[in-house]
Amino acid sequence: MALKAVHVSDVPNLDQVPENASLSLCSNRFSSGVLELNRVPFKFPKFQVIGHRGNGMNMLSSSDSRMKAIKENSIMSFNLAANYPVDFIEFDVQVTRDGRPIIFHDDLILSEDNGTIYEKRVTELSLSEFLCYGPQKEEEGKKGKCLLRKTYDGKILKWNVEQDDCVCTLKDAFEKVEASLGFNIELKFDDHIVYQQDHLIHVIQCVLEVVVEYAQERPIIFSSFHPDAALLMRKLQSTYPVFFLTNGGGEIYYDVRRNSLEEALKVCTEGGLNGIVSEVKGIFRNPGAVSRIKEAKLSLLTYGKLNNVVEAVYMQHLMGIDGVIVDLVKEITEAVSDINIIKSNPHFSDKELSFLFKLIPQLIQA
Repeated sequence: MALKAVHVSDVPNLDQVPENASLSLCSNRFSSGVLELNRVPFKFPKFQVIGHRGNGMNMLSSSDSRMKAIKENSIMSFNLAANYPVDFIEFDVQVTRDGRPIIFHDDLILSEDNGTIYEKRVTELSLSEFLCYGPQKEEEGKKGKCLLRKTYDGKILKWNVEQDDCVCTLKDAFEKVEASLGFNIELKFDDHIVYQQDHLIHVIQCVLEVVVEYAQERPIIFSSFHPDAALLMRKLQSTYPVFFLTNGGGEIYYDVRRNSLEEALKVCTEGGLNGIVSEVKGIFRNPGAVSRIKEAKLSLLTYGKLNNVVEAVYMQHLMGIDGVIVDLVKEITEAVSDINIIKSNPHFSDKELSFLFKLIPQLIQA
């Protein structure tokens, strides 16, 4: 299904989901109609360490070899994370042109042919076209199309890692990843496109069809930076928690709902969502938001590079945050195991937290 850019004024109001949006799935796990948004509070049983894109994202320009050790968003990376005491891994799901949910972070896939670099939109590829990139699993020694990646500063690098692996589908993950490991499924959309409601519904239905067929008892969390996608996911099913992702004010977007923790809180409470996933700096800049989020009976997770710093993780444990999404799974799980030896979770006032922040000033640098 091709993407269609539309003017913001043409986007339908999501207060009512059309009747034809209900899932016609042979499963009693989902309602056949639109659900009422009576949110049941969701609470994690303990402080969570969640593997980012599996055992950690790839940063090809980084001098840290751990950021290039294993291909992100791959079965190999997911199962490596499962060797450590994590309950969930986080990964990015998009839907191909022919309606197949795949796991891939970037909006565009870059490759090279006869010395010419080209890029294609991931969601405009068919599944078979997508699977042609990277190592090939069907035939020993068969080479797929090379994968390149554009860094944040615009450089294009070969996607070289110490341990490479095939690209994969959501179905692959359910079938090949340790069954006890929970999935934090991020519904990934391009920030620069305004999506029509029917496209969002199509994507969500494609994802839910796979989840219904293969999830069994695996814990699932859905999340998205796209507020309307998160709200639709909540309206179309109530079995799994839905979290709203936010940068927490670190960047400004056209959609004001994405621009602050306060707006994220409003989206969640009005839309019946279960929690917020914020960039960690947004929390450190606005620690008072934590108590407001908790008062609303929402769960709170964070992501970001600072979550690879043990002191930053410990600070969040003290603040009452429910968990962190991290790249250095081994190191942070070891640190959290030490933290959990402390039986109590002491409460700190905003004034006391402000004093603690001064002890580790690098955490609140812009």
